[in-house]
Amino acid sequence: MTDVDAVPGVLRIGSEGLKTPTEIGVARAAALFERVDPAAAAQHLEPILAADPVSGPGWILMARIRLALDQVPQALEAAERAVAVAPEDPRPLATASRALTLLGRHEEAVTMAYRAVIVEPKNPLWHDRVAWALLAADRQYADAEQAARTAVGLDPHEAHYYFTHGVTLDALGHSDQARQAFLISLKMEPENPVARHRLAVLNGEAVKEPEKKKRGWKIFGRRGANGPSRPEEFLP
Repeated sequence: MTDVDAVPGVLRIGSEGLKTPTEIGVARAAALFERVDPAAAAQHLEPILAADPVSGPGWILMARIRLALDQVPQALEAAERAVAVAPEDPRPLATASRALTLLGRHEEAVTMAYRAVIVEPKNPLWHDRVAWALLAADRQYADAEQAARTAVGLDPHEAHYYFTHGVTLDALGHSDQARQAFLISLKMEPENPVARHRLAVLNGEAVKEPEKKKRGWKIFGRRGANGPSRPEEFLP
């Protein structure tokens, strides 16, 4: 099995596999990214995008890589390039929303998140992004709770969506409901330290830590070698 074959989600053309140098190059960069080497992935991808600046998959991947490297302005630029060449794809919209949140541009982040929902309304990831964009903006908690609840309804088997729902319920002051959401999330992922800490804070067993910008998240997969480890959200 080649590096390309090992990477989930790599673009394929029919049954003949990857055809163009751009597709092969993007797939190899994705393999590096999957192996948690975003710097090498970016270095590999830069000349590919210079030679083929209209590669939607390339810019989508680059945006994710830049976020993983904590290069947020560059991530936003790459996501905007991806939106321009692949307007039918919700992923760069969600990535742009995430970058805008980290840059403190909350109104634009919320707008981008809703645009992703409009493109693909049945994908819970984009509703989850709406919830976190609204939470980061520190407003419209009721809308954030509705978005989180929609994500749970679309995928009731994903622990993270219950966690998000719990955070939104807590923001609304609905402690009992938030506690139940965290308990469901932990039943699915008992070793999730983020959810466990949130529940402990809600129960008065731990002190809430000062809010920090959380800029790391899982890349490609949702579970690392040491088990699930969620930040406040994840992106595809």
